[in-house]
Amino acid sequence: MHEDLSSAQLHRLIRAYAKSWLAHDGCWFLAVEEERGLEEAIRQDERSWSRFAPLEARRVMEARQIAPGGGLAALAEALRFRMYSFLNEQESELEGDRLLFTMTECRVQAARRRKGLPLFPCKPVGTTEFSGFAGTVDPRITTRCIFCPPDELPAGGFCSWEFRIKEE
Repeated sequence: MHEDLSSAQLHRLIRAYAKSWLAHDGCWFLAVEEERGLEEAIRQDERSWSRFAPLEARRVMEARQIAPGGGLAALAEALRFRMYSFLNEQESELEGDRLLFTMTECRVQAARRRKGLPLFPCKPVGTTEFSGFAGTVDPRITTRCIFCPPDELPAGGFCSWEFRIKEE
């Protein structure tokens, strides 16, 4: 169907799809916020991510042929191919029994800063999202937030997450 597209064209198309996906997520959130308030919008966003993150993880795993239960190395690989990875800058460091993932540039938060808006307090949503994604890759993985708005942010990052394998 799209065999006639070059690699560069496919990459541009993936970025366009990712931007559309993120724009829809933002429009959805704003609609709920306008109708029901910020607190309810965050609550509904958490519910949505609790369903979407495992779905996204399964699809990435299938596309990249990542076997379930592959531990932190499998998670590091899967995180490289989330929809966000085509829009945001991110870093992963796998150090022994710990994977540290940091979003160094976040399109949503950067736009809010440019508009003079406060950062979106995405920590509860991020906790649901990253826990659901990681737990789908390998149920033994635990997720801990290092920092995420509304936390004070250090230079060079918008959010950071630590993943470890549960001690048995």
